[in-house]
Amino acid sequence: MNSKMNISENITTLKSQLPNTVTLVAVSKTKPISELMQAYDAGQRIFGENKIQEMEAKWKQMPNDVEWHMIGHVQRNKVKYMAPFVHLIHAVDSIKLLREINKEAKKHQRVIQCLLQIKIAEEDSKYGMDEQSASNLLASEEVMGFENIKIMGLMGMATFTDNETQLTQEFKKLKTFFDACQKKYPFNILSMGMSSDYQLAIRQGSTMVRIGSAIFGERNYNL
Repeated sequence: MNSKMNISENITTLKSQLPNTVTLVAVSKTKPISELMQAYDAGQRIFGENKIQEMEAKWKQMPNDVEWHMIGHVQRNKVKYMAPFVHLIHAVDSIKLLREINKEAKKHQRVIQCLLQIKIAEEDSKYGMDEQSASNLLASEEVMGFENIKIMGLMGMATFTDNETQLTQEFKKLKTFFDACQKKYPFNILSMGMSSDYQLAIRQGSTMVRIGSAIFGERNYNL
């Protein structure tokens, strides 16, 4: 279990190392409110969760200036639970999901920011759209007509590997597609990089990193 000093120090150290062009999302899934508050007290205001109902429960208990990011795979029937408060949804991978987010955001008179998840990893277990599907979605009249969502950029999860050459290639591929999209759309967020590979991701142009274990220690998957 991390002491208060460790979580606070980890936040401070990370923020001192990150370029000021890169936003830190503290990945707090499975972690108790007491540990989130230690990060909050160290100045962290952006937290990422991968289960909507866990995020909703934490939202109700945490200070109201926290910015909540949904970083996990989203089931459409659960969008309604986060629509009142979620700031950014990282893993949008279909037009059906965008429709649902737009519909639920409208009920709360909100505009919810979204990222399109692009599949860059070799593993079949990773979600995401291919570049052509994403391009078609962005160009569709239906998506352009959505008034309660704003697509801010792209997200990708690299292969779980120690092979830095492969990771660099995957991040570079996503950055190339991001640059192409930026010529047509007002994109400013490229979310790539986690505790194990965020430094490589930043070198390839990431503007947002999702870091959990380097802040809070390893997760307890039995929870």
